[in-house]
Amino acid sequence: MGRPKKEGGMSATDYKRDFNEKNYDRLSPYVKRGKKDRYKEAAKAAGYSLNEFMEKAMDKLAAEILGE
Repeated sequence: MGRPKKEGGMSATDYKRDFNEKNYDRLSPYVKRGKKDRYKEAAKAAGYSLNEFMEKAMDKLAAEILGE
């Protein structure tokens, strides 16, 4: 898997993988065909990455539902 580890340390890929595992939760939502392009277009128009767009939308909806 990937490049061999450098002597005395880990490869950049292994470092990033380890960092992400420790600092992020992973979500992999499925959406109906065609919606991904719509979301990407909206995210780009708002100046966000698709990930930022989805996170902001989910945060907003969660706050509404939880009364925050």
